[in-house]
Amino acid sequence: MIDVTSDFDHGNIICRNVSDPSDIRLEIRPDGNAPFYQWFYYRVDNARYQPLTMKIVNAGGASYLAGWNDYRAVASYDGEIWFRVDTDYREGVLTISHAPDRNCVYYAYFAAYPITRYRRFVEGLKASPRFAHAVIGKTLDGQDIDYFRLGRGERPFWIIARQHPGEDMGSWWMEGFFDRLADESDADVTRLLDAATLHIIPCMNLDGARRGHLRTNAAGTDLNRAWRNASMKASPEVFIVREKMRETGVGFFLDVHGDEGIPNNFIDGAEGVPSWSEALHNRLDRYKSLLLQVSKDFQTSDGYPKPPPGKANLDIATNYVAETWGCLSMTLEMPFKDANVNPNLIHGWSPDRCRQFAREHLTVMAQVASE
Repeated sequence: MIDVTSDFDHGNIICRNVSDPSDIRLEIRPDGNAPFYQWFYYRVDNARYQPLTMKIVNAGGASYLAGWNDYRAVASYDGEIWFRVDTDYREGVLTISHAPDRNCVYYAYFAAYPITRYRRFVEGLKASPRFAHAVIGKTLDGQDIDYFRLGRGERPFWIIARQHPGEDMGSWWMEGFFDRLADESDADVTRLLDAATLHIIPCMNLDGARRGHLRTNAAGTDLNRAWRNASMKASPEVFIVREKMRETGVGFFLDVHGDEGIPNNFIDGAEGVPSWSEALHNRLDRYKSLLLQVSKDFQTSDGYPKPPPGKANLDIATNYVAETWGCLSMTLEMPFKDANVNPNLIHGWSPDRCRQFAREHLTVMAQVASE
């Protein structure tokens, strides 16, 4: 008999009815202490060669309805290779159709990056003498907040990812970033580390990721709306990282995210902060221009609207950091859908493309750090 479960790290689905493979009824579970939901990740067993029609019946109440437009879910047999499957959204129901050719198959909103994989990744980094590692604090669930440092340059470069736990592309991006940083023969890596010291938090929202949340931590706090008034009670992840930033200073900041609705990669800057200046504008344009030169996956036409002068939300990390340290501060957004620029019909925006995109960012960082 077919079985549907999400009772594992990072999983999220409620199975309402699995008696008929052509009419499996599912619901996405909201974040534990907040109403957000859109992330799903579940396993189907005993379904080999059976045409499955899986209906997420509460999709019409999801946090970002534009995310369902032209969207295709991903599937995987091994957690490594993820491919897109037929998906349709209408009248509040997201329908995923697929006939797996193996007995066990996973489905997800995006290629899943559970905390078990994250811990294996971190253990590998800790074993390398190239990366200095420290646990700078604990989450509300008692998980270690990992911090990595490398470089010998004067400029403090901060890179963080996955404030929103359902934005798994941030963790795949970090894999590519660290992989290139590990190459001692890479000229761009050498140039970057000569000019800057990197401070990296590979995963900000460990509790939310393990719990299968879309957007919040164990307390129900959206970390990327907590930077101005972070607290150890509601947002210890931000409070602890912010204190570390005060210790090191910040000369550059990149916060890696995913966007549900916009089907392209883009960068959002800190336009609208009270201290926004022509110099910051020029640095932002310079970074984007360089990235356009090195990456076929980047574009500057699609993105978020800019706030009026002086009206940027300082609770958001990019704005808070720009206003506090006066540096180039950016949010990188990658799509849950396929990217309209350089699309891939089989995999869509994927782990491999996230990793490659990170390597391209390193090329740009090396250039701006040495200017």
